[in-house]
Amino acid sequence: MSAEPILHETKTISPLTATCIVVANMIGTGIFTSLGFQVGDLPTGFAIVAVWTVGGLCALCGALSYAELGAALPRSGGEYNFLREIYHPAAGFLAGWVSATVGFAAPVAIAAMAFGTYFAEVVPGTNPLILSLVVVTICTLVLLRDLRLGSAFQNGSTILKVVLILVMIGAGLWVKQTQPVSFLPAKGDGALIMSGPFAVSLYWVMYAYSGWNASTYIVGEVRNPARTIPLSVGLGTVIVMLLYVATNAVFLRVTPAAEMVGKQQVAVIAGSHLFGPLGAKLMASFICLGLISTVSAMMWIGPRITAAMGEDLGLLAPLARRNARGIPVAAILTQFAIVILLLLTATFQTAVNYIQFSLTLCSTLTVLGVFVLRWRRPNLPRPYRTWGYPVTPAIFLLVSIWMLEHMLSDPSTRTPALWGLVTMALGLVLYFLSARRIPASV
Repeated sequence: MSAEPILHETKTISPLTATCIVVANMIGTGIFTSLGFQVGDLPTGFAIVAVWTVGGLCALCGALSYAELGAALPRSGGEYNFLREIYHPAAGFLAGWVSATVGFAAPVAIAAMAFGTYFAEVVPGTNPLILSLVVVTICTLVLLRDLRLGSAFQNGSTILKVVLILVMIGAGLWVKQTQPVSFLPAKGDGALIMSGPFAVSLYWVMYAYSGWNASTYIVGEVRNPARTIPLSVGLGTVIVMLLYVATNAVFLRVTPAAEMVGKQQVAVIAGSHLFGPLGAKLMASFICLGLISTVSAMMWIGPRITAAMGEDLGLLAPLARRNARGIPVAAILTQFAIVILLLLTATFQTAVNYIQFSLTLCSTLTVLGVFVLRWRRPNLPRPYRTWGYPVTPAIFLLVSIWMLEHMLSDPSTRTPALWGLVTMALGLVLYFLSARRIPASV
């Protein structure tokens, strides 16, 4: 029992806001930076569209699986809540530890770094680091002030981001000067899809899709979670998949592949072809606006995990305290401090590689939990059951296990993956050193 009573979560988040949170978490840096590292090894339009489609379908399979768990175990915390209920409190704590320390703080820092870099394209001479610190601080202040204000900010910024991407897609379809690229299958595409480069590209695509499970982290604050969670993760993932496929098709249609190979700022390069000399700055402005909602969404969700952990673990009880408006102030400020530390010490590439293995491992164990929970607790009320079960969760598991094996075997990702395991081991030590054990639920 914690030192003082914990206020209950208030159910103020609508289905629209929950869906916007999913979309905002998914549409971040990945869609604007990944293509440059794919076009060199996947030189056909069909192969590029295929890798983004496969990634989207895999994310959708995961989202449908998480929706069942979110409806059956309606408490905020995401993997922390699911794994502690399905396997053991220690498993849940490890997932929560990863989310609380780097799972959300690192993506916030990554998005803030990208914001600073792109804003510097709009206003040359500005300091990207200072800009990153400013956007994180503003988003934190908004979320600390009022949950309803945060909802309005999230809805507005996410809808604006989608509209801006749609404008870009529309311009790409309208422009007359295009590249000789075909999106229909041609000879050799089958072998290309089964090749190693396709597998490597899928790894980065799945990073771009991360966030499809976002609303399950705030289950306790959404209205009618049995309906809202499946709707938000399913609809949000489908929307983003369509936007991603169309966006990459437009980039390929208007931009010579040679200009994008090995480049991070592919959206800026494509913008110059879409809108003329001012296109690069215009696209950088669009991306900056979109990244604000990404930072806001992830800073909203992360503290809910640490707050849920504080409710169960005496050592972290101060993080569970909420103010009169139901906002976990201490948890938000803790995440803010971690983000600032990452911004001051880490690079973009380091932050991405560091988190990917741990997050993939946690999501794999969670989707596997759909099978385990049906076996161990067959009578548990399930307002929503995974569509396509057992095929859909099995597809996600096969792709995820392949990704984990690849990350451990590939020299370029092995070291960050091992550091992810070290982070989880530190969390396990903290769990067993705590003066109070989390009571087992199963």
